[in-house]
Amino acid sequence: MAVKARLKAEGDGAYQAVATAFDGAFYWTVNPDLRGAELDVVRHYLTAGWREGRDPAPWFSTRAYMEAYPEVAEAGWNPFHHYLVRGRGEGREVVRSAFAEAYLLEAARRGAAPAWSFQGLGADGPIARARDADRAVAGQEFDADFYLAVNPDVAKTGYDPLDHFLTWGWREGRDPNEGFSLAHYVETNPDVAAAGINPFVHYLAAGRAEGRTPRLELGFRYEIIKRLAPLAEHVALVERAAARLAQGDEAQLAAALAARARAGLAALHVTFSHDDYTANTGGVQLCLQREGARMAQLGRDHLHLYPAKPWPVVRQRSEAGPLGVLLNGQAVGFFAAATVAAALSRAAGRDSAQRSFAIHSLLGHNAGETAEIVEALGLSAGFFWLHDFASLCAGYHLLRDDVADCAAPPPGSAACGICVYGPWRARHIAEHERLFGRLSLTVVSPAATTLGLWKARAAVPVAGEVVLPHARLVDRGPAPPTPANRPLRIAYVGMPSAHKGWEVFRDLIVRHAADPRYRFLHLGGRTQPRLPLEFHKVSVSEAAPNAMRDAIARHEVDAVLIWPLCRETFSFTAYEAVAGGAAVITGPDSGNVAAFVAGTGHGQVLADEAALAQAFDGGGIAALSRAARRPQLYDLAFSGLTAELLEAAG
Repeated sequence: MAVKARLKAEGDGAYQAVATAFDGAFYWTVNPDLRGAELDVVRHYLTAGWREGRDPAPWFSTRAYMEAYPEVAEAGWNPFHHYLVRGRGEGREVVRSAFAEAYLLEAARRGAAPAWSFQGLGADGPIARARDADRAVAGQEFDADFYLAVNPDVAKTGYDPLDHFLTWGWREGRDPNEGFSLAHYVETNPDVAAAGINPFVHYLAAGRAEGRTPRLELGFRYEIIKRLAPLAEHVALVERAAARLAQGDEAQLAAALAARARAGLAALHVTFSHDDYTANTGGVQLCLQREGARMAQLGRDHLHLYPAKPWPVVRQRSEAGPLGVLLNGQAVGFFAAATVAAALSRAAGRDSAQRSFAIHSLLGHNAGETAEIVEALGLSAGFFWLHDFASLCAGYHLLRDDVADCAAPPPGSAACGICVYGPWRARHIAEHERLFGRLSLTVVSPAATTLGLWKARAAVPVAGEVVLPHARLVDRGPAPPTPANRPLRIAYVGMPSAHKGWEVFRDLIVRHAADPRYRFLHLGGRTQPRLPLEFHKVSVSEAAPNAMRDAIARHEVDAVLIWPLCRETFSFTAYEAVAGGAAVITGPDSGNVAAFVAGTGHGQVLADEAALAQAFDGGGIAALSRAARRPQLYDLAFSGLTAELLEAAG
């Protein structure tokens, strides 16, 4: 390997570690052939000296260490560096240099104290400080956000993610970033595995320059499938966690409802969803906040029920599943579904004329228990929202194994047989059939294309159908002119999620990082580190509903790439992009995004990912985007959801 390549591979971390323990005077003394040369002796040892059997200090024999631990040499690991950052902690032994005795005697004769001896290895010595060298090397490319996101058990401990990885994580097979696979590196580099070396540190210090690959490049879809776990494992974990929650009783809930209600529960709207909309961020959560705010304007109380622990499937009655209760946006506590039904029956009274309910998601709920809660209020007619396709499958995005659109094939089909969600589909269909069979539900969809697919796949009785978009575009004037000769400013909007199309956007960034025709931006809550893009933190909330629209306009985005793997049931992002003056670039399988673009002309629908890549490679994407970008800005008029339907009904 060339010296420059080795230096790049070793990096500053290896240099710093070795430098703290290196005896330069000894190295010059016992290597007379180097005298007169203008050398950085530490770098010389790192790049050539150790391979030539030269010793870095009187107390360390390079040859003896390699002979005692041949797996270190076979892995291409500098033996002195290995000892400092790994071997010493593992209790590996070292042998004095063959030149040590003569060197130390000569030093003593001259009255010069040697820089190093075996006694110099105490806890306060430089070698002890060198134990942080692994951290210095790994920290250069370790992705703490990624590590905590894919290892929620680590996140809960509050442990420093890099320390966890260096101490336990790499031994447990936990990947340090999205681009490095420990399993792949160990499998393809048995010498590293045999040496007991941290594979990630080895790759950064030596493996990359030697041409070793950090992961099997089969694309991001392969990585998603590789991380899939049986849904039963998730369900079992959630059920155990839910069973341990402390729950209130009927009297406590009835008293809390009576004390906090605006109208004594006479005018009450009840909603069901998959989580606590006050504690989580997303499109459905914002919808519920807006629905609650509009109900308050109507003088109604808003009672929200959600699974106390987030379930990935609908729940059977036999499974422990207490409900979290919010009244007018304030937490009340956790209660069994039967307790909620009994307390509502006791506290609400018989007059149901001003009561209503809407089911925004049945995930984590049981159909029978949900119906009993509604019936306790004297209700049977209500609304069922299509925010996703959980009523058709546990894989509510309708993605086979989270990577390929499936469009909800017939249950029991071969397609379902090869999908991780297939075994759970019968449960979802049966629970929703029970729900629709017991209650009189009007289906509300935010888009006609969403309703069309649902009607083609669902086989349940409905009381009615309504299409009510979550937002409308309202003209607010012309957009400022865009200079024609600047790079195309193309953005990804929102959290970097694979099913929302982040991986497709990232591949474009990597492919065109040095292309002067394009400038890539990411507007969202957080981004992936070390990518050549311009990131701007943007947070949309009830208090700042137009934050993303305004950011798109402020940063003069030409086009927003919306390339989800799944069929979007609505897509606030598409509306925000157009409202901010940008065109939308999407694919044909993006659900309402493609329908919105085709219906309004605010963007382009490309045939597939190959067409997208070709448009960027050839530069045609700039002309397509600018031709489709309307010189117009818009306000967003947000829906009040179920409250809007109730107002319209009088």
